Order: sequence, then C-alpha cells, then structure tokens
Amino acid sequence: MTSAVVDHAPADGSLRQRPALSPREVEVLRTWLLADTKEEAARSLYLAPTTVTTYITRVRSKYLAAGRPARSKSRLLAHALRDGWIRLEDFA
Repeated sequence: MTSAVVDHAPADGSLRQRPALSPREVEVLRTWLLADTKEEAARSLYLAPTTVTTYITRVRSKYLAAGRPARSKSRLLAHALRDGWIRLEDFA
C-alpha cells in the first residue's frame, strides 16, 4: 500500500508526490506531531504507544515510496506542512 499521487510541480520544475494517507494515518500523524511524546499522543488517541509507532512507520514508508524520505520527526513535520496534513496555526 504505497500509492502516491502527483501533487504539483515546485518552482524548480521537479514533481513532488504526496503520499495517499488514510484518514486514520493523518489523525495519528497530526496528533503525534502536536504532542510532546509518543505516549502523550497515544493517550489522547486511546491507543498503545506501539500502535502510534506502527502508524508513523507506515506514514514514513509511504513518504519513502513517494521519493521523499522522512527519517526524523522534523523532516516528517516539514513534509506534512508542505502537503497540507497540518498547518502552523495548529501549533498555537
């Protein structure tokens, strides 16, 4: 399940691909990005921390398949901002 769709062409002319995330993957990703810890995200989603890890691993796999690796939380945040999964205003 690593399908991706072309989002748009950036100014440099290259094509960016936005991975096709499920609504639940987006929910977990957003909650995890906004949380201080994985355990905090898990509590607010009523999940085990290992389940949060599983979802984030899937999201990272989809970004990797789209040619946009996200090995760190900050890189995943940057991708999520560019792709519209989360907004800076969500951190206020």
